[in-house]
Amino acid sequence: MAENKRKPDLRAGALSLLGVAALAGIDQLLKAWATAALAGGSAPLLPGLLELRYVLNDGMAFSMLSGRRWLLLGATGLILAVVVLMLLLRPLPRAERVVWVLVAGGGIGNFIDRARTGAVVDYLNFLFIDFPVFNFADICVTVGVGLLIVLLAAELWREHRAGRRQAPDAHA
Repeated sequence: MAENKRKPDLRAGALSLLGVAALAGIDQLLKAWATAALAGGSAPLLPGLLELRYVLNDGMAFSMLSGRRWLLLGATGLILAVVVLMLLLRPLPRAERVVWVLVAGGGIGNFIDRARTGAVVDYLNFLFIDFPVFNFADICVTVGVGLLIVLLAAELWREHRAGRRQAPDAHA
């Protein structure tokens, strides 16, 4: 069977990198604002639901690997390099491209903080549940991974449905 090798879409790759840069830029602007406006304190955003609270996190999600800056920088840098190369060099369906732009944009936003200061600025705090304080970059990564899970589940469902249509009927 001949392999279908499509050439990379350089225009899509360039637009993807612009999207990544825009998301990382928005993240950095929000963090700069949070650092200046909150100065280590907090402010209600949606009373009883959500507050702005300035927190520095030297770990990753849920403060895992706290104090392991170089490990986090190395692992994150490697993963981000792979994702950026994939966006540039691999033909991707539009929805999958959006997934990786979100993941890379958020990942780079937090990578910049960690490289520059050793800690990530978090500022969104849910008041109605016990959940870590987070930021725009975290939202980008989480939405990207959530969308990836939905895309993979949809693909598995399509394959399952196609397999059922092709299988001979056992009751015939």
